[in-house]
Amino acid sequence: MKVICLTGGLASGKSTAVKHLATKGAVVIDADILGHQAYNPGTAAFDEVITSFGEEVRGGDGQIDRKALGGKVFGKPGALRKLTDIVWPEIRRLAELELAAIADSNSEAIVVLEAAVLFEAGWEDIGEEIWVLTVDRETAIERSMARDKAPRDAVERRLDSQLSNEVRTSRADVVITNDDSVARMLAQIDSAYAESTGSSGAR
Repeated sequence: MKVICLTGGLASGKSTAVKHLATKGAVVIDADILGHQAYNPGTAAFDEVITSFGEEVRGGDGQIDRKALGGKVFGKPGALRKLTDIVWPEIRRLAELELAAIADSNSEAIVVLEAAVLFEAGWEDIGEEIWVLTVDRETAIERSMARDKAPRDAVERRLDSQLSNEVRTSRADVVITNDDSVARMLAQIDSAYAESTGSSGAR
């Protein structure tokens, strides 16, 4: 089994990339989906979030009220760090459980772990390769404004809070640029996948 860690900033094309890789036979693990699972009642992370941030973040349905929790950490680096210190280890645990299950069922699998916070959370050691998607700042702003119907200043704040392309690419094994068309990005992915797996076709 081979694990590829894929990351990138806002509007860099991560979702498009992993959907394409899935069509080529890769097994995708989405850290964002695992992030939602990490808040499930009955988990250690759920209990710790309630203990750390108060009963008011427990919704009427018994689930974590993400909006209420967001209000506790937005613009508060210390509180946000407290939350990520709870949730990120749980996401990693869930990812490692999925990887173990995949390895048991298919030792030849190519797995792609998609994680926007790969470097911030320290998960890069999970895989054998790190793929970074980049997009220039202005293109990212335009795409995000169109996709999320967000004002420019809000998008710029999100970008400013993320790692830069330079920091990510300095730690990458493969860099894929997404400044132009989707087709050009996918062509780069096809080439990188073929080199990584020794196969140009689907597995």
